[in-house]
Amino acid sequence: MTDVFVAVAQFAPGQDAATNLQTIRVLAATAVARGAGLVVFPEYSSWFSAELGQTSVDAAQPLDGPFVRAVAALAKELGIHIVAGMLEKTSDAHRFSNTLVAIDASGDVVATYRKLHLYDAFGARESDWVIPGESEPPETFAWCGFTVGMQTCYDIRFPEVTRRLVDVGVDLVVVPSEWVRGPLKEHHWRTLVTARALENVLYIAAADHAPPVGVGNSMVVDPMGVELATIGDTTDVAVAHVSLDRIAAVRDLNPALAVRRFGVHPL
Repeated sequence: MTDVFVAVAQFAPGQDAATNLQTIRVLAATAVARGAGLVVFPEYSSWFSAELGQTSVDAAQPLDGPFVRAVAALAKELGIHIVAGMLEKTSDAHRFSNTLVAIDASGDVVATYRKLHLYDAFGARESDWVIPGESEPPETFAWCGFTVGMQTCYDIRFPEVTRRLVDVGVDLVVVPSEWVRGPLKEHHWRTLVTARALENVLYIAAADHAPPVGVGNSMVVDPMGVELATIGDTTDVAVAHVSLDRIAAVRDLNPALAVRRFGVHPL
């Protein structure tokens, strides 16, 4: 198999949709120049305010709206897959969906994911403005021989989300995030992302917001829990080589998935 590389792109989206798209364009081009064929952008890449409210609802767009069309055109132009978070418009005048969209190198939407576990923690109340996703069978997409699954930010605290993905054959999980800063939060982020890779013996590519609101530290972690590439607190791109052979070798050494005795079932 040809060597393949995944990138995590870290930036701090704001309330100017055009500026966000321009930053996505620059970072995607940088990722391609560094060899990446799949670029993972953060949660809320289309538009972000640290305080959710009606302005967030008003900024939401349909899946065939200008944000997705622009990212699709960029993916097609660069010949890459892109995953990014957006505010998706719903029929509720006061709430939106926190949605991930995966777009392939032809510019087609190949999978979507709506955040299951909303950030009602550490003093925040995301559910006041966001509709949680349904517990439906996970959508995945194919990329360079990998089966890729998606989850969002706070979902990483719930190990069963990633386990459901590995149960449908996922080799690489992408985790667009807006991991809010706070006491010990960076420690939580690094520990949880690494744990999900280790216990499921797969790759995790987690893209966070840059500070001041997010902790940064976007990273790609391999099936042995090794951070292959990490960004600190800057707007940047980190690229890592990923290999199905590496997954097979680690699963042979550590057959934890094969010998486990419990499954995962939605409540």
